[in-house]
Amino acid sequence: MAEIASLLGEDGPIAACLPGFVPRRQQQAMAQAIATALDESQVLVTEAGTGTGKTLAYLVPALLSGKKIIVSTATKTLQEQLYQRDIPLVRAALSLSLPYAMLKGRSNYLCRYRLKLIEQAGTDQSPVHAKNYRRIKAWAQHTRSGDIGEISEVPENSPVWYQVTSTTDNCLGQECPDIADCHVLKARRKAQEAELLVINHHLLFSDMILKEEGFGELLPGADGFILDEAHQLPEIAGRFFGTAVSGHQFTELVRDVVKEFHLGARDTPALADCAAALEKVVRDFRLALGDAGQRTAWQTICASSSVQQQTVNLQDRLQQLQAVLKDSAVRGKGLENCWQRSMNLEAGLRRFTTAENGEEITWYETTKRSFVLHATPMDIAGTFSDCMARYRSAWVFTSATLAVGEHFDHFSGRLGIPDAKTARWESPFDYRRNALLYLPKGMPQPGVDAYTAAVVKAAVPVLKASGGRAFLLFTSHRALQQAAVLLQQALDYPLLVQGRAPRGELLQQFRNLKHAVLLGAGSFWEGVDVRGPKLSCVIIDKLPFASPGDPVFQARAAALRGQGGNPFSSYQLPAAVISLKQGVGRLIRDIHDRGVLVLCDPRLLGRSYGKVFLNNLPPMKMTHTIDDVLQFFAAEQAAEAQVEPPLHSAL
Repeated sequence: MAEIASLLGEDGPIAACLPGFVPRRQQQAMAQAIATALDESQVLVTEAGTGTGKTLAYLVPALLSGKKIIVSTATKTLQEQLYQRDIPLVRAALSLSLPYAMLKGRSNYLCRYRLKLIEQAGTDQSPVHAKNYRRIKAWAQHTRSGDIGEISEVPENSPVWYQVTSTTDNCLGQECPDIADCHVLKARRKAQEAELLVINHHLLFSDMILKEEGFGELLPGADGFILDEAHQLPEIAGRFFGTAVSGHQFTELVRDVVKEFHLGARDTPALADCAAALEKVVRDFRLALGDAGQRTAWQTICASSSVQQQTVNLQDRLQQLQAVLKDSAVRGKGLENCWQRSMNLEAGLRRFTTAENGEEITWYETTKRSFVLHATPMDIAGTFSDCMARYRSAWVFTSATLAVGEHFDHFSGRLGIPDAKTARWESPFDYRRNALLYLPKGMPQPGVDAYTAAVVKAAVPVLKASGGRAFLLFTSHRALQQAAVLLQQALDYPLLVQGRAPRGELLQQFRNLKHAVLLGAGSFWEGVDVRGPKLSCVIIDKLPFASPGDPVFQARAAALRGQGGNPFSSYQLPAAVISLKQGVGRLIRDIHDRGVLVLCDPRLLGRSYGKVFLNNLPPMKMTHTIDDVLQFFAAEQAAEAQVEPPLHSAL
């Protein structure tokens, strides 16, 4: 254990290889705790405040453990950062040569069979899609990994990707004529040879589900799992342990049936006719669900006459296509696969036409052109803990936001690991000196119509003092759009609004511009890292409580009340505290960062639970007057003129 700490010390090999490395006692203590957990096959839950350098704290003991370790992250971006930058650095610093790999879900790899299918079927494409297809085809000639992240010329959200990658639904498996050149299989073989494997949470749960259903496993066995950004696990697990039926699945089925028809079944026109009929009724079903942007309990709409009629129509058209596919399945693996998918879709749809069983929450969400019907487990704790038990490995859960106060009960309870060992380390950053918390006076209650206007009114003088360089984080897209209109009239700074461009593009623009103001909701509350003076202010409109109308929250709250519990104190409040900590964490990202945090919600001082939120914030000076904010930014500008170039934070 002492050796682990010394490796991360001032004279250790990490410091020698990483310019500007700053040793941190929190990082060393975390590395020691993880080394013990891996050595003794423990279950460990850890929170490490921003700046601890948790990446190094788990990579050093993982690489030195002598065991096969799987590291799982929340996003593909974090995966790639670990694989391309962090692991090579630590591996070189420790003079290790053990093999490591990165594995993504199958939809991230080019499927050569489906690429050929487009050309052979000769289906019509728009000029933009045809151009993207040609780019992909040219790239396919020389790629070794088949990872679609290699080709930046084709947008990540291009529909063409759906046509040239596979899913568990449409993969032909061992029957595929191109299996010898399958990029997914090659990536899995490399993963099996690796001592350190980097995956993401979605792939981890995909593997768990496959094992649960008896279809084998995607991932090799491991001696230890390290789950970074673990605060996202309960929600991701809920989606994977449940059922979802989407308009996209129907659309892809229709598209593949049409391709198979053109390839070798033109003597069965019923295939094309039934596919076209299904495509139309899918659109009609979407229209029956109403406006885009809904997230609502299924029971609130399933009794509607129009929804009932369109549900029947959807089932009828699906069954008609299924009957034709059954007769055609013997003609080829592609048609057989489409038949199997049609049966799976019918089984999934049936979940929403039968009475609820009390163990699932049925709800739906809509986008402009599509929909998803969800059946989410009421509780995933038992399922998740059972899956963990099957692996018989060390499990380390880590994030900057898992605890409420000093306790991990909320997180551990949701995952069914109440007996896990826990540890928590505060951020090493000097918040008292480098940050200021501003709570504007005279704010109305969040429920009134004029609340967003009041947030903007309070924010404008702060933004003028900071010279832009700010994030405005909202708890709803509706409030975000209202604020965008008001700020457009009040500020001369560049305004970057979520929804007007992809998330990555907005962040790059923010970094490139000198005085930008970015308005974000949802995904901008976490996983966003802007260091230095480009971001000097974070403004949060209100406490991030789950919407009372959210169907998943409503059902779980009702279940807790039925058990004699208090859903607010045991579920809603802890979840909101963790979400707020994520948003606040955007402000100070480096040892030299300085900034102002503005929390507009008057409930922080007006309600008893406000103290819970305040006690979970980093220790910083607090003010209620704008003059203190003006003085802070004046001092910051003076300091910027003298400050040395910032050191790199430990990873």
